[in-house]
Amino acid sequence: MKATGNAKVGRIRTTFAVSVVVVIPIFLNSGIVDGGRLHHHKKKSSSPTLPPEFEYPPSPSPAPSTPDAPAPTVPSDPYPGPGSSTSSGCLFDVTSYGAVGDGSTDDTAAFRDAWQAACGVESATVLAPEGYNFLIKSTIFSGPCKPGLVFKVDGVITAPNGPDCWPEKDSKRQWLVFYRLDGITLTGTGTFEGNGEPWWDLPCKPHRGPGGKTLPGPCDSPTMIRFFMSSNIEVTDLRIQNSPQFHVKFDGCEGVSIRRLSISSPKLSPNTDGIHIENTKSVAIHDSVIANGDDCISIGPGCSDVDINAVTCGPSHGIGIGSLGVHNSQACVSNITVRNAVIRESDNGLRIKTWQGGTGSVTGIMFSNIEMENVMNCIIVDQYYCLTKACLNQTSAVYVTDVSYRNIKGTYNVMSPPIHFACSDTVPCTNITMSEVELLPHEGELVDDPFCWNAYGTQESLTIPPIDCLREGMPEMLAESSAYGC
Repeated sequence: MKATGNAKVGRIRTTFAVSVVVVIPIFLNSGIVDGGRLHHHKKKSSSPTLPPEFEYPPSPSPAPSTPDAPAPTVPSDPYPGPGSSTSSGCLFDVTSYGAVGDGSTDDTAAFRDAWQAACGVESATVLAPEGYNFLIKSTIFSGPCKPGLVFKVDGVITAPNGPDCWPEKDSKRQWLVFYRLDGITLTGTGTFEGNGEPWWDLPCKPHRGPGGKTLPGPCDSPTMIRFFMSSNIEVTDLRIQNSPQFHVKFDGCEGVSIRRLSISSPKLSPNTDGIHIENTKSVAIHDSVIANGDDCISIGPGCSDVDINAVTCGPSHGIGIGSLGVHNSQACVSNITVRNAVIRESDNGLRIKTWQGGTGSVTGIMFSNIEMENVMNCIIVDQYYCLTKACLNQTSAVYVTDVSYRNIKGTYNVMSPPIHFACSDTVPCTNITMSEVELLPHEGELVDDPFCWNAYGTQESLTIPPIDCLREGMPEMLAESSAYGC
């Protein structure tokens, strides 16, 4: 959804046409790139209050006791029966618990039974085998469980086909939830299919109503996969597609490793963020390809120590921090690194967005070695983020400081300037560093120069286009640091 800026920021007017270029996303052909995480001015922050609109799963029941292990057998079938031993532990095949996998039979109970059995066994694997299409309704896979639990999806797991097929008793905010787990791995060669199109076409979605107008009414749509209050999570190798809303979400988690994911939904699918994290610490997102209708990766309040490396985004809305500070709330984000990334055919590139009236800070942000291809708003800080025309100027703001842009090169869509720093009137952005930033028009010529408002920083090398509006040094006076609350 497009945001409307503050009156001081203004709108960029253009008088030329822009050709539409369709680029087929190209998968990265790279292995795991392990690099040291950059840490910038790490600070302790209190645990932010989780947003009230989230729907929390019920308290988990105690993990089942470990059953007496059966005598090992040598299975003749490649997917042995319940609790069968393998070289890596016990395998719990959902088809052995009654899953049919024909794409139309409800297999939810079989998955729950297999999970319950595996949860009480150390180094167990829940297997959804290849060659099957399992229909699953909204489900919570809760812990605590024994260490080393693996959920392996080699087949297809499919959500009900839209709101008309969604059971009335099930939450419309989430589909598959992994809750209160420590040491969980979600992996496999299979696919999660969200069947999101009927949700995207609801009249309450942006521009879906008659005449292009959004209609009022309940508009809850489920997040596809959600990890909540869990730790030491690995998600690897899967294909996740066509989510009704966010594809993968991490909320209140610590120790997350994401590698080699393929996430996809159409360019115009609303609110389909690829990976969203909030109130989550120590995250690595590596070697993944994401094409969707909203943020490729979005980083919400309460996040720190996040390393994003070798990710390809597009089409999308780029990699974004925020929005932060909504409803005068506190937001603390620190130590975020984005490196060796490709962003193409996107509405935004590298974005930080905050609401007026918030408190807290965004600090220690490093963007380096980023390739842009036909991107609008390649580099943008927007502290006037707003979704209605009724937003008013407020004196408090989330403090944005210590943000570096290094080796950012490529082409931009000339419908808007490639660099846009719109900082708060009362809380300026500080310590912005620009080095080897070279952005050229994809087609046509730039009409308006880069924009700055109350932004302070340093140019270590010539920026293309020149960003003469960036103010040197530091502002004469900043508000007391205690006001930021981080």
